[in-house]
Amino acid sequence: MNVERSLNRSPRTFYVLVFALSIPFWLFGSMPVKWLPMNLPVSALMFFCPMAAALILTYREEGVSGVRRLLKRIFDYKRIKQKSWYLPILFLMPMIMLLSYWFMSLIGRSLPEPNIPFLSIPILVVMYFIAAACEEMGWMGYAAEPLLNRWNAIATSMIMGTLWGIWHLVPYIQTNHNVTWIVWQCFTAILLRILMVWLYNNTGKSIFAIILFHAFVNVSITVFPDNGSHYDPVITSVFLVITIVSLLFFWDPKTLNPYRTH
Repeated sequence: MNVERSLNRSPRTFYVLVFALSIPFWLFGSMPVKWLPMNLPVSALMFFCPMAAALILTYREEGVSGVRRLLKRIFDYKRIKQKSWYLPILFLMPMIMLLSYWFMSLIGRSLPEPNIPFLSIPILVVMYFIAAACEEMGWMGYAAEPLLNRWNAIATSMIMGTLWGIWHLVPYIQTNHNVTWIVWQCFTAILLRILMVWLYNNTGKSIFAIILFHAFVNVSITVFPDNGSHYDPVITSVFLVITIVSLLFFWDPKTLNPYRTH
């Protein structure tokens, strides 16, 4: 990523534009759509907005060549030099959800038997990959570098995660979640963004890595018993906190890169 190019970008303008573009989806988005998973409302289709904002601003700042560069980042998997990073990209969130189910069973929560729709998973992966690509082209592809140039990795993650959570507030309300669930889900968004910045900084700043991780986050929640209806962000956030605290023993919180040994 060209540092001079990223310095010309305005994350503030990007976020204002994303929220502005999302307003029509919020206003007319309370209706459920049968073909969307987990009875999501029309407002869930606002996932196009970060991509639209990023493309508009990139075209204004860098022209057609900049737009092409940004679009190519969707499949920049060659940046991932150490293929072992595919393990957390693909399996970290499914493992956390399995632990969440185990813990909820342990404390006596009423849960249905696991019934993972294996035949549906490839379809879910493709669908969520497209949605995640639209989101992360903006969140990470456009806004991450200027924020990381100004703030450290944890601060950047918290800023992005907080705005990411707020951006989802209307769809959360429209799907009839209670206040406690919404607050904890917004906290979960911050924790997930920390993991995304960690992956981003350790995979050659690959947007493809973040898109894939984001897609598997959504797949993991969807296949949780009864189409995600028993998913509890309180329990999941506990395991996310444990994961993040554990990795901070080995990765510098300022950069989320490995500590240098002398």
